[in-house]
Amino acid sequence: MRIFSYIVARDYGFAPNPFYGYCTLATCKPRIRSAAAAGDWVVGTGAKTRYDLAGRLIYAMQVSEHMDFDTYWADSRFVAKRPFLGGSLKQAYGDNIYHREHGIWIQADSHHSLHDGSPNPANVARDTSSNRVLIGCRFSYFGSAAPRIPMRLRRFGLRERDLCCRSQGHQILAEDFAKVLEEWLAARGTWGLVGLPLEFRSHSRIDRAEL
Repeated sequence: MRIFSYIVARDYGFAPNPFYGYCTLATCKPRIRSAAAAGDWVVGTGAKTRYDLAGRLIYAMQVSEHMDFDTYWADSRFVAKRPFLGGSLKQAYGDNIYHREHGIWIQADSHHSLHDGSPNPANVARDTSSNRVLIGCRFSYFGSAAPRIPMRLRRFGLRERDLCCRSQGHQILAEDFAKVLEEWLAARGTWGLVGLPLEFRSHSRIDRAEL
């Protein structure tokens, strides 16, 4: 059990996507998606420059399974995560956007497409460089309700390892650190979708009953 920790530079509820009972990481972060295994934790902490949330936890998900894009697209559990730009915000930011037809990647009209709805070649190349989607049943997604991370997870052990990355990219923390994170989350008891994505605050189109 390890922790893959990174800074959430932009929080739209897209990467990760915490809706419909599962937290999923299906786009961006291809190195994490390639490496994380079942039982590992993926953690996103707050951005200082965009949100002034350094030292706070945006989300933590424990990987329960992984699958390729074609399987994710076809799995009935995740059909609701296919994007519908004319729907609610959680529908508009659906992350189930890739599948292949005759060996060619198809990108659904989504947050990662161009403004006219056509595929964005740069995003297609980056996202599909890892043909792997991470899925978590056990997660805490805080978003705009991001709590402050306790100091025991900021200065951990003799080497004073820090759950928060100091720059873009990601870091990998070992099992002893992961156990302390898990204990803290279990003590809080706030699992699932706790808060709305940070970028939803600037939208008037929020159906709170649906979120």
